Amino acid sequence: MVFAPDRHLHIGSLIFDRLDQIDLTGPFEVLSAIPNTTFHIGAKKMEVVKDFHGMPLYPTTTLGEMPKLDILHIPGGPGQQDLMEDDEVLDFIRTQAAEAAYIFSVCTGALLLGATGLLKGRRATTHWASMEVLPFFGAIPVNKRVIIDDKWIFAAGVTSGIDGALHLAAMARGEDVAKQIQLYMQYQPEPPFDSGTPETAPAHILERQRKAVAALTASRIETAKRLNEKLFPEAPGPISKARFRLLEE
Repeated sequence: MVFAPDRHLHIGSLIFDRLDQIDLTGPFEVLSAIPNTTFHIGAKKMEVVKDFHGMPLYPTTTLGEMPKLDILHIPGGPGQQDLMEDDEVLDFIRTQAAEAAYIFSVCTGALLLGATGLLKGRRATTHWASMEVLPFFGAIPVNKRVIIDDKWIFAAGVTSGIDGALHLAAMARGEDVAKQIQLYMQYQPEPPFDSGTPETAPAHILERQRKAVAALTASRIETAKRLNEKLFPEAPGPISKARFRLLEE
């Protein structure tokens, strides 16, 4: 849906302690530049939160006072794990997603969407270290940097949020707007190393990073298993693409 230029859009991001700030600030750089928009940053309370490296971030509104959004943005980061069974946050996401034109997750923000029960049967992506968690929410994991499934946009890990936001800007206001934003940002990545995915990283680097996130990944899987039993009591367990088709038939 490309909105008319005179349609004012409300865009809102969720923030929380120990999020990854680039999951927020990368998309913010893009989405806040879309013409004729207001960008809201919502938290449970009007209190500073800190990203997982300690950067302070300030909300502009509480979740309860957030207006109805045209675009809902859910970032990720280690603190996502603390919200997976937080009814206030999950109800906020469900309520906003019901009427939003677009829902956009970055990194493990996709797991928060999964915890709401809204991802059943949807193609989705997330950070590479958490891809195995998605099937517990009925999602179909796809190993791509950005996945678009109807009004749902999923960006993989961290910096891919910029790519997803540019796709979203084009969907909301047209490609020319998105291209102008990209030009302003001079977003033309030329990374010094070809080590940005598990497929391209040296084996010893991949193993080192897997060990670094192993405890968090295990915790995410255990939480997902617990939520899976609540979301799909008739058939608990990770839902494969084939199994999903059987459930729907």
